[in-house]
Amino acid sequence: MTESKNLVVCMGKGAQRDAAAALARRVGASLSDKPGPQLTLMVDGSGISLMGYGLSYRGDFEQMLHRVTKGRLQHEMLVHVSKTDDPHPTAVDATAGMGEDAFLLAASGYSVTLFEQNPVIAALLKDALRRAKKHPDLKEIAQRMQLVEGNSIELLPTLGIVPDLIYLDPMFPARQKSGLINKKLQLIQKLEHPCVEEEALLNMAIGIHPPKIIIKRPLKGANLAGRTPSYSVRGKAIRYDCITLPRNSS
Repeated sequence: MTESKNLVVCMGKGAQRDAAAALARRVGASLSDKPGPQLTLMVDGSGISLMGYGLSYRGDFEQMLHRVTKGRLQHEMLVHVSKTDDPHPTAVDATAGMGEDAFLLAASGYSVTLFEQNPVIAALLKDALRRAKKHPDLKEIAQRMQLVEGNSIELLPTLGIVPDLIYLDPMFPARQKSGLINKKLQLIQKLEHPCVEEEALLNMAIGIHPPKIIIKRPLKGANLAGRTPSYSVRGKAIRYDCITLPRNSS
């Protein structure tokens, strides 16, 4: 992999050099003794952080506990639109990002396969899942989440599975003032990542033929790849477009 000129991997306290060097090779960055001038993946004894531009971000599913406890989970829009009577439902999050929506699906009972093709985001997500699986209040949910690093358009059709649900959340176009965007988005938007091929992504999902496809969109955004959904559920800032497909008779 060609080295990324705006990213370095830096070892902090408690980091293992072999693991840090392997991470640097995977993300196409150089291994450095100090943070870089732009983006840095800081590796230390507790995990991996993305740093730069005066910001620091580390994936942490513990911050989502308040959304899935004390009866709050059922008030999540995604949980509502993905509700199923299947006692052991399966889902694919084809554009996982940092896995927050997949976490909600897993909390509601789904076994979720997450695909993330950006190696830096995948490294942060893998580290967040590793820590969640050791957390007493998160591990039951996190155990239902399985990360696959790579392009879902290419890889999902090769797995030979038909999940009950495929979830698509292509990155929204920049539409917020920079001061309102959280640390995660400010840093991740600075990563060099390939543009999601919307039509290919949707065609892949339809080709798998799950009973339902859920697409997260800006409230007033265009339909993904121009496809009219079966129905939509709208919130204050986003909507979920749902495509329902008839079950194969074969």
